[in-house]
Amino acid sequence: MAQEDSNMDKEGIGTLQESIMKPKILIVDDEPINVELLEGYLSKDNDILKAFNGYEALKIVGTTPPDLILLDIMMPGINGLDVCKIIKNDEKTMSIPIVIVTALNEGEVRIKALEAGADEFLNKPIDSIELIIRVRSLLRDKAIL
Repeated sequence: MAQEDSNMDKEGIGTLQESIMKPKILIVDDEPINVELLEGYLSKDNDILKAFNGYEALKIVGTTPPDLILLDIMMPGINGLDVCKIIKNDEKTMSIPIVIVTALNEGEVRIKALEAGADEFLNKPIDSIELIIRVRSLLRDKAIL
């Protein structure tokens, strides 16, 4: 019995350590299906936080700053570009990498996103491999800085 308790403690500690070491990614999209899809791609290696509008996103960023944000542009209330500007203009949050994820495909939108402070830009439908590679790269770059 003592041996079983010892193994359970080790397993519990391992799970706790893995959870502590996983990067936190905030997914922001007003469409729950899009949030679920991105979560499915990224939840294996990351802890996922979710927001379904810009105001929720700003509240989460203020209370539980994530390591990276995936942010849709077209949302009711405050749009993703404005959320990006707010985050990037705050000294406490400006270093959080932001990936704009949008169905908008015009070059002008990409420029506006970069001007707002976005670090990356991905078009929907999302290529899961490209998403995972870009997220890993941004998280690695953030860890180095």
